[in-house]
Amino acid sequence: MAGVAPDDAELARQLEDLRAQQRAISGVLRAVTRSAGLQPVLDEVVEACKRLCRADYGALYLLEHEHLHVAAHNTEAVGAEWDRQHPHALDRTTAAGRAAVTLETVNIPDIRDDPEYSYGGPTEYYQSLIGVPIMVEDDLIGVVVLVRAEPEPFSDDHNALVETFADQAAIAITNARLIDAVERQRTELARFVSPQVAELVSSSEGEQLLAGHRAYISCLFCYLRGFTAFAEMAAPEELFDVLREYHAALGELIPRHEGTLEHFAGDGVMVFFNDPLPVEDHELQAVRLALAAQERFAQLAQGWRKRGTELGLGIGIGAGYATLGRIGFEGRYDYGALGPVVNVASRFSTQAAAGQILIGQRVFAAVDEAVETAPAGELDLKGFSRPVAAYEVRGLR
Repeated sequence: MAGVAPDDAELARQLEDLRAQQRAISGVLRAVTRSAGLQPVLDEVVEACKRLCRADYGALYLLEHEHLHVAAHNTEAVGAEWDRQHPHALDRTTAAGRAAVTLETVNIPDIRDDPEYSYGGPTEYYQSLIGVPIMVEDDLIGVVVLVRAEPEPFSDDHNALVETFADQAAIAITNARLIDAVERQRTELARFVSPQVAELVSSSEGEQLLAGHRAYISCLFCYLRGFTAFAEMAAPEELFDVLREYHAALGELIPRHEGTLEHFAGDGVMVFFNDPLPVEDHELQAVRLALAAQERFAQLAQGWRKRGTELGLGIGIGAGYATLGRIGFEGRYDYGALGPVVNVASRFSTQAAAGQILIGQRVFAAVDEAVETAPAGELDLKGFSRPVAAYEVRGLR
């Protein structure tokens, strides 16, 4: 900078260094918030450390199975592939291993003058090293290493810089592992409840919805005709085999049609639509699920019939307002729906003959243009003081 006093020049350089550091930190933070996974963050950390500390290259290692494995490497130098194939041991023979053992920043001015350094890979292309542990509280999770080809020791300022970025890497790694843990738990939870409910449990608005709310839904009940007589005569193993096939078939179809499974209860199955996630044309989706279920059930029933088992599937569908939320007690909750719409669908299913689908007035009004139906008369349903109009679904138009 011509015409600028030495002190001013040094101040300008320091100011530019600070700006570079701020840009690098911002870059790492942007990588964290982009939700593109952990790898872009680790790559950004290594590149920022290399650039700001004027290193020739850098690497980041994560602790797995008592060894340090390469997680990010910003060069394809001859030693990079060796590093990938030969994880570092937790000992003093390398900068990474020594930082892991001491849990402190390790600065090696010249590997040729360090009697403990005995890296097994190629060493002819570097001489100065710095290793900084990545810590979460008191636990080691990895190490950042920077390398210079010439014996130019890293300064205390460089040590502090890499320590700052190691802290950011620790935050990013911890966040990524928490997200992975939540996803694993959600996947496991979805094996026991509907995927929509598993999603709800881990969402920000989940507590409010679980506490109870009112929604307009379609509700579908399935009921096995002839199951009571079959259960009286069948061996327990045969009974479970039939239920397992029946439940598996429905379990495959329900998510395809955006249904929320409330429960399997022996031969009864309850599914509702439009909660906790909105479903467009939910009445029609319920009818489509019913038709698919009858088609699949007919295939199963054919096989059972060969073994002397006569079963049929009756389905009832209603639409209306219900109260939905957490049902049960501390330690054992289900997500369920309560209201007349649930009762109507349940009663329709017990009235439906084998292979029949009965729907209520509101469902009929919503699907009439898309579904072939026929009046089924006004049915006397248990628990209802007046007959309820029903329609039989014949198929899609």
